[in-house]
Amino acid sequence: MRADVQNLLIGIYMLYRAHEQDLTISGMQEELEREGYKVADREVKLELERLTQDNFLTAHGDSYSITGAGIEEFKEIQRKLGELVDLVLKPVKMKKADSAV
Repeated sequence: MRADVQNLLIGIYMLYRAHEQDLTISGMQEELEREGYKVADREVKLELERLTQDNFLTAHGDSYSITGAGIEEFKEIQRKLGELVDLVLKPVKMKKADSAV
C-alpha cells in the first residue's frame, strides 16, 4: 500500500479509536501493528501531532483525546466512506474493447 494512503487510513483509524479512549503513542503503535500496519513510533507521533494541529485531537501530557471538531470530522468521514464503499464493492463492469483496430 502506498505510504500516503496508509497515512490517511491511520489518521481515520486514530479518530475512530479516540472516540472510545484516549490515545498514546505506544498504545497506538501496538494497535496499528496488530491491524497490519507497519509503523514506527515516530510516524505515530507525527500523525497524532498532525491531528492535534488540525484541532481534531487535544494533547494531555502523553495522551490525546478527541475534540468536538474531531468528532464532526469523523462523522463526515464515515458518511463519505459509506458512499465510497457502496461504489467500490459493487461488481465492476468491464469496458468493452474497441472493435476498431
